[in-house]
Amino acid sequence: MSKVNDKRIQDRITKLASEVNELRFRYHVLDDPGVTDEIYDSLTQELIEFETKYPQFRLKNSPTQRVGGHPLEKFEKVKHLHRMLSLTDAFGESEVQAWEGRIKKILPDEKFDYFCEVKFDGLAISLRYEQSELVVAATRGDGFVGENVTANIKTIQSVPLDLSAEGGSAFGGEVRGEVVMTKQVWENLNKQQEKEDKPLYVNTRNAAAGSIRQLDPKITASRKLQFYAYDIVTDLGLRTHQEVHGKLKALGFKQYAYQKHAKNLEEVFKFFHEIEKMRKHLPFGIDGIVVSVNNLATFKRLGAVGKAPRGMIAFKFPPEQVTTVVEDIIVQVGRTGKLTPIAKLRPVFVSGTTVSRATLHNEDEIRRLDVRISDTVVIQRAGDVIPDIVEVLPKLRTGHERKFVMPRVCPICGSEVSKKAGMVDYVCTNKYCFAKQARGIRHFVSKGAFDMAGIGPKILDKFIEEGLIEDAADLFDLKEGDIVPLERFAEKSAVNIVAAIQNAKKVTLPKFIYALGILHVGEETAFDLSQRFGSMEKLMRASKQDINAIPNIGEVVAESAHNWFLRRRNQDLIRRLLKAGIQIEKIKVKHTPLTGKSIVVTGSLEKLSREEAKEAVREAGGDWVSSVSKNTDYVVVGENPGSKADKAEKLGVKTIDEKEFLKLLGR
Repeated sequence: MSKVNDKRIQDRITKLASEVNELRFRYHVLDDPGVTDEIYDSLTQELIEFETKYPQFRLKNSPTQRVGGHPLEKFEKVKHLHRMLSLTDAFGESEVQAWEGRIKKILPDEKFDYFCEVKFDGLAISLRYEQSELVVAATRGDGFVGENVTANIKTIQSVPLDLSAEGGSAFGGEVRGEVVMTKQVWENLNKQQEKEDKPLYVNTRNAAAGSIRQLDPKITASRKLQFYAYDIVTDLGLRTHQEVHGKLKALGFKQYAYQKHAKNLEEVFKFFHEIEKMRKHLPFGIDGIVVSVNNLATFKRLGAVGKAPRGMIAFKFPPEQVTTVVEDIIVQVGRTGKLTPIAKLRPVFVSGTTVSRATLHNEDEIRRLDVRISDTVVIQRAGDVIPDIVEVLPKLRTGHERKFVMPRVCPICGSEVSKKAGMVDYVCTNKYCFAKQARGIRHFVSKGAFDMAGIGPKILDKFIEEGLIEDAADLFDLKEGDIVPLERFAEKSAVNIVAAIQNAKKVTLPKFIYALGILHVGEETAFDLSQRFGSMEKLMRASKQDINAIPNIGEVVAESAHNWFLRRRNQDLIRRLLKAGIQIEKIKVKHTPLTGKSIVVTGSLEKLSREEAKEAVREAGGDWVSSVSKNTDYVVVGENPGSKADKAEKLGVKTIDEKEFLKLLGR
């Protein structure tokens, strides 16, 4: 082929890509298609044909590359360049006024104005660009580390792959926003799920999140998701949050029409009530508005408290209340044997999802409400929590309602239940109750313990119901052939489950102790036990006095741990776990300047995540604590520190920065 022809083909591919990108931008960002779908499809098809025939001329971020490649095996972890914070909630004007009072107290001479925008009920995503090209897209995760979902995010047409075409030449940094699904798409998706006998998505937020977590990008592409950008965390010299939204629009990011600059809270409240009135008619699910201090320099000076920025708040719509009927009251048995009454409700749609149960907490709460089986009740749901019954409507009683009495025997195993003097909870007396075992196994596989990714409660419950497992040690004996015959367990999922279990065989001694689910033994106590005794053999032989002698461990904890290891059933569990090939690694504690010191970390660190910092302190022989007191030796102050830094100053506790902290760690 001649150089002339090469140049013509390359030019044609470049022009086609540019035109397809322009049409994509007009259709998916501006909602103003310039041509018919047929023309768009025709140009895209021509581009695909050229790129297939001449792959050497395909552009790196060609619009045809939005969906490609094979399905992923799993999502990789990715560290955010800047911590992704969450927001403090406010459920009324008085709470927003109290928020303003707090920030004015911090900066009394500052004049505040605000920027308001709708709070999407979707999935927060961070987009990282280098030289204007999208290189990484990640979920929030724990704020420090999320999951790499780049392949799936690229399938969303309103996400620019290359910002240079929209005036963002040489842009580098992070853009934050929300992936959302329209109500119409959600309804259509659920119809399809129902046809295929698959679980339904309870609301648009769950559907959006579930779509992003598909391992096959082609499935994500079919879900017709949209992305709305709301922040640039990179410093571009902008002065206000309002200017940030203007810059995002100039870069080619989709912006929602309902935004407002508010001079004061009166204008904020007016905007809130306007959005509240039109909420049901909007194409997306929203749960309130986000109110930000508009001036970015002021916003930065306010810093953060805990996981939330001080200069921003989520002004939520009031918790939605609806009426329904209590069809029954059942009792749930927890891991420690605690009995919790749960109201089974006539299914009702509330706050964006259908609910069929509400917690009643304990017998005292049932008496206070005077709730009975068959009562008509008012339930309330705020956020991602089990609804509460807030009121009974006695005037609607027919005389057929029945009072509920807490059972005197465990509904699972039939053993007696007891209620200690001064306590509100009933507890199953059977140490080996089936329900305890089920929840004990769930605890065993949880993140703080063996961390078996993908092995959730439904899978474990199915294994128990089918008689495949009776305790945690049985998990390691499972084979693919045991799982495949079960309903809805395909061969691939069986292979993945067994692999996840086998890959979790290497664990530290503190995590192993914590995984056993000993009453009163949490992560910190498990670490203290591992450091004092050094091995399971020594811990199992320890007397109650030996355990009680450990600092921070009292008599109640010592007795609970000692008695647990005396039981033959528990000794047998540990023996079988070790026989299954569990490798227990002791955390080696070094002698450092932090040995024996009490450490508190506030704010985000650049070099270490919160979990990494915690492990580093422990390895250095230090004591990781969560609150500041006069006994604290050091408070490590990171970016956007919270109130702990102020408390340290008041108490005269020494504060150090991350650089000095790393030096003390010997890094």
